[in-house]
Parts: sequence; C-alpha cells; structure tokens
Amino acid sequence: MILEKAERILEKHELCDHCLGRLFAMLGKGTNEERGKAIRFVLNMERSARGLQPIEEPEECELCHNVFERIPELVEAMKKAGEGIEFETFLVGSRFPEEIKEKEKAIWEAFDIETAEPINREFNRELGKAFGKATGKETSKNPDVVFIVEPFSGKVEIQINPVYVYGRYRKLIRGIPQTPLPDFEDSVASIICRAFSKAFEGKCVFKGAGREDVDVRMLGNGRPFIVEIKRPKRRRVDLEKVAGEINASGKVEVLDLRFVSAKEAEEVLTKNHRKEYLALVLVEEGVTPEEAEEVARKLSGLEIHQRTPWRVRKARADKVRVKRVHEAEARWVDEKHFELRLVTDGGLYIKELISGDKGRTKPSVTDLLGKKAWCERLDVLNILD
Repeated sequence: MILEKAERILEKHELCDHCLGRLFAMLGKGTNEERGKAIRFVLNMERSARGLQPIEEPEECELCHNVFERIPELVEAMKKAGEGIEFETFLVGSRFPEEIKEKEKAIWEAFDIETAEPINREFNRELGKAFGKATGKETSKNPDVVFIVEPFSGKVEIQINPVYVYGRYRKLIRGIPQTPLPDFEDSVASIICRAFSKAFEGKCVFKGAGREDVDVRMLGNGRPFIVEIKRPKRRRVDLEKVAGEINASGKVEVLDLRFVSAKEAEEVLTKNHRKEYLALVLVEEGVTPEEAEEVARKLSGLEIHQRTPWRVRKARADKVRVKRVHEAEARWVDEKHFELRLVTDGGLYIKELISGDKGRTKPSVTDLLGKKAWCERLDVLNILD
C-alpha cells in the first residue's frame, strides 16, 4: 500500500526524501528524510525485480526546492538575529510561500494521503534541532524567544517574550501616586520601572494589585505587584541588586522579588486581598474615648453598602458594592481625633467609610457617631492573603 502510493506519486512528482517521507510522517519512527530514503530504497528494489528503472532523488525537489539544504545558513542567520540578546530557550516558526503549501495539499488530495504533516512543521523541527546543536540552547513550549524564518529569502525575525517579576512594594512617603500623573515628578511605578528597565534593557510595565491614594502610605508587608518587561535584552538579572537600587530612593521599598510565569502574574493581579488600615479620624464636634470605642464595636463584622465614591465616579463604574469590615479597633487621641485600625474586604473605600460620602456609603462612621467624621490621615498597614 505504502510502496504503491509512493510509486504513483514519484512517477508524477520529483520529490526529495524529506518531502517523500513527510507524506507518511505518521507511520513508523525516525525523521522524514530517513523515512523517505527507506521507502525509495525498498521501492527501487521492487522496481529492479520488475525490470524497471529506479526513481532516484532529484537534483531539485519540485515541492520544497531543496529548502532543507539551506538549514546551515539559516542557523547562522538566526545566530546573527539573536546577537546581544540573552536567552536559554527558543522556538522556531516559518513563513512558507502559499503556492508551496497549496501544492503540498494538492498532492495529499490527489493521492488520498492521510498520514502527512505540513512542510513548515518538519522544517521548524529540523531547523530547531540544528540551531540547538549549534548554540546549546533548548526548545520550549514557553520560550524566551521565537525565531520567525522566511526560508527562501533568508529573513529572520526574533520575537522576545516578556519577563514577569513579582514583588511587594512599600510606599514610605505621602504625596506620590502609584502610577504617573500630571504635576507629579515621581510615582511608585516610575521609581520601580527605572531600575527594571535599566537592568533588563527592555520596556517595563508596572501593574499593582490594587492601589492607594496619593496621600496614603503603603506600609507593613507591602502591596503585591507585577512588572512585565517587554523585549528584554537581558534575562539573567540579579533581582537583589535591582531591589537595592529602588530602595535607595527613600520613597519606595520593594520586597520578595522573584521571577514568575505569565499565569502566576495574572493570578496575583486578579486575587482579591483583605487589607489592614490605620486611619486618623477627625470629628470637629468632638469625640470621647467611649464614643470611639463604640464606633469600633459597631463596625466589627458590619456589612457596608458603598456606591462608587463621588471622587472616582468618572473612573469607576457607578454601582453599589457590598463589602465587609472584619475587624475594627479604636484608640482615642484627643478631643477631636481617634485612630481606627480596620481589616476590611479589598475594594472598600476607607475615606468614604468614615465620611459617608453624602450618603453614598451606608452605614459610615459619620452615621454611627451621629456626627460628621473625616479621614485626616490614612495608611495601609498590610495586604492580607
């Protein structure tokens, strides 16, 4: 059956051993070239027994035009394209002319071939093997780089996959935003990304797991974040050295830096964390220690219905979010101030929890006191997993 089909095909088409073997790629083991050589050898033995001339491998294959002979020079082109870029793993892709792919499919259909593989799949595999042998690099399903090769023009493109780094940041001072804003010289993102861009020689994109206001510090164990470094020329980077450069700013500190996968990065950014806050509450009408403690007692375990705060209504969908205060403790400071330590669901706006935001947050500290209350100072103490 195989020899009969191979003979009929070779009587009409001048195919190299690669292209012959590829027609029967799903049968047996070994490379397509080895398979093609074996089929041609046995076929020619049978033809000799029948007194027929052998069908030798042509000088030029009518399908692939001997493209597999170009692999050594394409390996050199790939090495040149990868100069100056650190990588350990790679994949190869290729762009074949449509007429070759169409002709290959026409042969499959004409001879009822169901055991073939496409030419680009074999070519990618063989070129990858040759490049790996020449460089010591390894192929991977999640590679550092992808080479896109045009076999006939010799053009090689290199796609550099991003690097993802997880960390936690502390914002040590008030008055800087998380991400760049007009009228602010610095931001958490710019301080962090300057160091990462320099170390990896790529474009840094900062993504925080939530955010705090410009006038709020982020203390304690720090807020989780991800940096994505696009098109990095360097991948073997000392993260402790990067952390040292960021921490020297005196404005932002980073902790627990480590490399993560794209999937792990997504999980960090989509996880909903409880948060611990410390708020200094101002009550102009005055507040007693007993009143402060009563507010904390009532807040503990309380369900809060919070409509999108007035101050962020243009940036957030206008809807009512249901959140919970899990813990609340009060410490009286003076006749007009007390501190509130709160553990709440992520996404609860603490300033509005205190003020009430003109009735958009219910209940609020203002409601529970029966007096207008304001958040005079706020710190995020911890992000709780």
